Amino acid sequence: MVEPILKVSGLVKRFGGLTATDNLSLDVRPGEIHALIGPNGAGKSTLIGQLVGEITPDAGSVMFLGHDVTRASVPARVKLGLGRSFQIVQLLDEETALANVALAVQAHAGHSFRFWRRADADERLLAPARALLDQVDFPPARRAARVADMSAGERKVLELAMVLAGGPRLLLLDEPMAGLGAGESIRMTDTLRALKGGPAMLLVEHDMEAVFALADRITVLVYGRAIATGTAEEIRANPAVQEAYLAEEGA
Repeated sequence: MVEPILKVSGLVKRFGGLTATDNLSLDVRPGEIHALIGPNGAGKSTLIGQLVGEITPDAGSVMFLGHDVTRASVPARVKLGLGRSFQIVQLLDEETALANVALAVQAHAGHSFRFWRRADADERLLAPARALLDQVDFPPARRAARVADMSAGERKVLELAMVLAGGPRLLLLDEPMAGLGAGESIRMTDTLRALKGGPAMLLVEHDMEAVFALADRITVLVYGRAIATGTAEEIRANPAVQEAYLAEEGA
C-alpha cells in the first residue's frame, strides 16, 4: 500500500451546537485525484479550512507528508508543499497573465530577486512563468492581455498556473468549475487531467460530470461525515449515496 500524502483521522469541528466535521477520516495518495463531493451544507468548506490551516479542529489529526500539521500555520503548510486554488479567483486585474505568473514565481523564490524591480522585466522570472503557462495550456496569444479582459475560464487556468509556481505536492482545488460555461468546464477538465501524475489533488466540486471524468477516488460528505469512499463506479452504485446526494443533483 502506498503511503498517503495526506491523511486525515477522526477530524471533528463544532460551531456551538453544530458539528460541521463529524469524526471524518480520508486520505489522498501520491499522484491521485481524490474528489470530495456533497450537498450544500455538507461541511466541505469547513474541512478545506482545516486542511489549509485557517480553521483549527477540535479533535483528530491532519498528517501531510509524514508531518503532523493539525495546528500548523497556513505558511508552514505551504512551505511543506500544500497549494490551494480558490472558488473566487484573486488576481491582479490590471497586470497581464504573464506578469501575474511571474509575480507568483518571484513570491516563491524568497530573496533571490529584487522585489522593487518589475517581475515582467526579469527574464529569470518570465522563463519559468512561460513554462507554467505552457503546463496548463494557456494560449500564448492571451498571455499579454490584461487579466481584467479575460473570461472566467482563463482566470481559473491562470490561477492554477500561479499555484503550480510553488511546486506543490498536493493541490486543494476548491470548485474549479464554478462560474464556468460548458466549454470552459471541458477545457478545465482537460487541463487537470493533463496534470495527473504530478501533484496529488483533492478536488472539491459540484460538477459531477467533471468529478466522474477526473477522480480516481471519491469521498461523499453529508452533514460533516464521510458516508462513502470509492471509485466513480462504486459511488454511482452506492444506495446511500444515491439517496443522500446523487439523486438530488441529477447525476
